[in-house]
Amino acid sequence: MSEVKIAAESRAEFGKGAARRIRRENKVPGVLYGHGTEPLHLTLPGHELLLALRTPNVLISLDIDGKTNELAIPKAVQRDPLKGFLEHVDLLLVRRGEKVTVEIPVHTEGELAPGGNLLEHVLSALPVEAEATHIPESVTVSVEGLEAGASIHAKDITLPSGVSLAVEEDAVVLQVLQAQAEETAGEEAAEGEEAAEA
Repeated sequence: MSEVKIAAESRAEFGKGAARRIRRENKVPGVLYGHGTEPLHLTLPGHELLLALRTPNVLISLDIDGKTNELAIPKAVQRDPLKGFLEHVDLLLVRRGEKVTVEIPVHTEGELAPGGNLLEHVLSALPVEAEATHIPESVTVSVEGLEAGASIHAKDITLPSGVSLAVEEDAVVLQVLQAQAEETAGEEAAEGEEAAEA
């Protein structure tokens, strides 16, 4: 689990105009909340934050105004739908040793059984509970040789030590679907024959 240090400034200006001014300076408005404390409005450096957010559930060590250090994880990130730049970030205050519920990406390895089957990610991210400073970046699941109709449930996934599921054990995470292409081609041919007869 990587920990990224970011210098942040507390801010007293709110609203769209203030947010636009912050973004023009290549910074991102954000809010830090949690542990029953008052939400703290922050200004964060855009480039550093963007790099940090490339790691899912990154642990951010915030140096606020050079006075206080807080640990946080990203909870909600708003991006510009067209240009992709960061518009706003919500950060959740965490403590070392505290358990948090997060979603971690599910990666697959291996080849499905021959026959053009398709792998469907029913859950692209797996909800888990882990210590705030030991959140796994992802889990990897083998799909080697799985046939159509096979499913991998949450309980089938091996989690790192200290990490537990935050979803029903029987929740389907991955399933193998039978390829539909051949049937579709056959149906189109039949429809073509019917059109020719008409």
